[in-house]
Amino acid sequence: MKYWIMTGMVLVGWTLQAQTMVGTWQLTDEKTCFQTNMEESKTEKELVPDMGSSGNAVARIIKFDKKGRGQEGVFSKGRKKGTGLNAFNYKVNGQELLLLDPKSGLMTGQWKIDALSQSTLTIHNAKKDCEIKTFTRIK
Repeated sequence: MKYWIMTGMVLVGWTLQAQTMVGTWQLTDEKTCFQTNMEESKTEKELVPDMGSSGNAVARIIKFDKKGRGQEGVFSKGRKKGTGLNAFNYKVNGQELLLLDPKSGLMTGQWKIDALSQSTLTIHNAKKDCEIKTFTRIK
């Protein structure tokens, strides 16, 4: 009896986590291994706030739906459709996010979920702990 109760609790936990992934997320911060391991100099820290954006506002977006499908791409300000759209399937196993090819079902990406809340998703590459991405929910 205890086994079934614990199994049910684990399944409910996985389901709740998968449901909170559903939505549209915008990439707000990305660090490569090189950036993670390198310290910024005093001059770089002073210059970063002065570096303005160009006139074109673009955003990297990733979408997760309830059926285990997703899409990622770059969206420009004032455009409905993005460029470089990549469709995928996804699966959440505990603290792991698996990206799958929609046709073959082969795994194309493996990410560890560091933090997941209603507004923020932070993941890192399962093979490279230093490659970190932070997303903010927009829908």
